[in-house]
Amino acid sequence: MPVSRKLITPLFDALLAMVPFVGPEAQERARGRPFRARLGANESVFGPSPRALAAMSEAVAGNWMYADPENLELREAIASLHGVSAGNVVIGEGIDGLLGYAVRLICEPGDGVVMADGAYPTFAFHVAGQGGVLTKVPFRDDREDLAGLLHRATETRARILYLSNPNNPMGTWWDAAAVSNLISRLPPGLVLLLDEAYCDTAPVGTVPAIDTSNPQVLRLRTFSKAYGLAGARIGYCVGEAGMISAFEKVRNHYGINRVGQVGALAAVQDQAYLARAVAQIARARDRIAGIASRNGLAPLPSAANFVAIDCGADGHFAKRVLESLLARDVFVRKPGVAPLDRCIRISCGQASDLDVLEAELPVALAAARTPLQ
Repeated sequence: MPVSRKLITPLFDALLAMVPFVGPEAQERARGRPFRARLGANESVFGPSPRALAAMSEAVAGNWMYADPENLELREAIASLHGVSAGNVVIGEGIDGLLGYAVRLICEPGDGVVMADGAYPTFAFHVAGQGGVLTKVPFRDDREDLAGLLHRATETRARILYLSNPNNPMGTWWDAAAVSNLISRLPPGLVLLLDEAYCDTAPVGTVPAIDTSNPQVLRLRTFSKAYGLAGARIGYCVGEAGMISAFEKVRNHYGINRVGQVGALAAVQDQAYLARAVAQIARARDRIAGIASRNGLAPLPSAANFVAIDCGADGHFAKRVLESLLARDVFVRKPGVAPLDRCIRISCGQASDLDVLEAELPVALAAARTPLQ
């Protein structure tokens, strides 16, 4: 029986029934077989710290309890890591959850929001759900256009400017000086949501110093990438204390699972393991780039845990490469907006995963180059 329009708001009735990404599990169900190499979701196949695994295993027996709704120990550990107060940190269900809360806090229906065209689509999903008016600015030279983003945000008197640095899906980045310059030029009333999901894998000098005195900047980070805890869904936001305290009015206080909370605490306390994982990610990036180059493709420099590969033609050809890899049980993804869509995006993997990629990429390219009958 169709749902009556009277039961939901006109805003939600008008939204498309979609999710930003089709998961590999759904694709495997549709295909009727698993992937041999899971290289599309930007997860860390190197996994979390052994200390985090041990802490989570021990915590399972106590899963009859809710997590601490204040996330106090975890906030204190993160605050200590960054040299801020626990009052400058809020925990959420990954960066995705925190983006949703931030949009609810800052954006009223009809308010302007600016982001790069082709950047992380889940943010746009939250803006649509809140009734914000989204303006997208094209990438410039495969990077988010800082000047263009600021110009459009100022011109439209936007309430939110979203920037990911390093960027997904291209892996490109700006240095700390460029981001700091952007922050210094924010007009009054504009909040910068700075998505730093990949900051742990970025070169030294990419991440600006955290300034918790500035209420116009919210820094969003995650345990899903370099920390290897994607399934735990733990992220955090660092910002000015008044802005951070406002999250208490909208966040789901019992939205964090207890095992994930315990694991994140152990992970943040094991920075030595994080450094080893980042080194493994860097080696995998180099190998992906080498595989691409040996097949006549152009890997983009990446500061993330994936590499965007320019397939040398247009989006239609890149889509054929993608589909050929999927048919050969290699899960990868690609950007959806031109001209970024000339690329495929390959996540860092174990040596065995990249062995599969190395064997199957030339076959997939040959199939993609075969004229359609």
